[in-house]
Amino acid sequence: MRALSAGAGLVGAVVLGGLLAGCGAAGGGSGGSGGAGGDAARPRDVVPQVSEAVITVTPEDAAHDVLPDEQLRVGVEKGELTQVKVVDGEGVPVAGTLAEDRGGWVPTGRLALSTQYTVDAYAVDRQGRRAAKHVVFTTLVPKHKFIGFYTPEAGSTVGTGMIITVNFNRPVTDRAAVERAITVHTQPAVDVAPHWFGSRRLDLRPKRHWRPGTDVTMSLHLRDVEGAEGVYGTQDKDVRFTIGRDQRSTVDAEAHTLTVRRGGQLFKTLPISAGSPEHPTYQGTMVIAEKFALTRMNGQTVGFGGEYDIPDVPHAMRLTRSGTFLHGNYWAAPGTFGVTNTSHGCVGLADVKGGRSTTPAGWLFEHSLVGDTVEVINSHDRTVAADNGMGGWNLSWSQWRAGAALPQEAGSSS
Repeated sequence: MRALSAGAGLVGAVVLGGLLAGCGAAGGGSGGSGGAGGDAARPRDVVPQVSEAVITVTPEDAAHDVLPDEQLRVGVEKGELTQVKVVDGEGVPVAGTLAEDRGGWVPTGRLALSTQYTVDAYAVDRQGRRAAKHVVFTTLVPKHKFIGFYTPEAGSTVGTGMIITVNFNRPVTDRAAVERAITVHTQPAVDVAPHWFGSRRLDLRPKRHWRPGTDVTMSLHLRDVEGAEGVYGTQDKDVRFTIGRDQRSTVDAEAHTLTVRRGGQLFKTLPISAGSPEHPTYQGTMVIAEKFALTRMNGQTVGFGGEYDIPDVPHAMRLTRSGTFLHGNYWAAPGTFGVTNTSHGCVGLADVKGGRSTTPAGWLFEHSLVGDTVEVINSHDRTVAADNGMGGWNLSWSQWRAGAALPQEAGSSS
């Protein structure tokens, strides 16, 4: 600023000198009109002084297909940054941090894909002379995208055995990046760990069953996350659901019974017919994943050919992806339930055609939630696979945590 003041004073001195010379010529009274004296009094052209500060912006002006992890940077040589303003195409500012020496600026967050950004940076050199730079660039518009299809549904109330499941429409190769982008927050707090089943499925659960009344929020911050090379996520949403009362059922295939407990107390015992010796029911803990008041069951869809095709199975509740259900049975012979096992692996309860709430199957259907666990014992079949439906409760906590892509902290609050 002192240099600018000195320059202004110099120009003033030249003008003042010209004015004095003109008055002296007029006072001489000889031969001049004052015109020549006026030309001599004009100030010389002032040459603008260029700032030595050089501002650099990465990426360059008019750049396209900029990757979000190629972080925006603003720097300056031979000067200090005085202001950096970055906005997206809608005028929303991008937060950033200015270095202590004012020699650089970086954004504090990640840029978004498919977005135009405008950068306006200002600096001064040691003499206070200003410099400015204007840059516009566009981030990558991805050709390939992925999304996650999740359960449970937002706003639902589910049983204490619910396992959060996210199925992706494309294979995920950077599992760590996707795992970082999916978080679970609970009230009251509980440790929730992820487990990958292949490249398209991520499940999350606590060490033990959820506490009744727990509020759960799963956050899918997948937008612009690169799940595989050139494949980016599109979702950014919160999914909230609530844990209901604690109900757990046990199917004893040898005793032909289903025992329901609420809060650890005996609630109801129902007669059932489990899988036959040729087609035993899976052993182990399963979770009710879906409920259908009426559905069709066709043996061709689960590897049993044309052995059965029942178009109106009442009160059906899915336990496995491979086709194990709890369901009403109106076609079995009288005296089947509680006495013998006759099914192709499902657990059947007495019912009537079309279903009725007063039957054993109808009662269980009305008193069950998606997320309730059903443990099968004494079936003498293999334990259900952890990825067959929500079979993850059959893994120990250490086995479950070993399926995460990121290191898991020791211990659990559950």
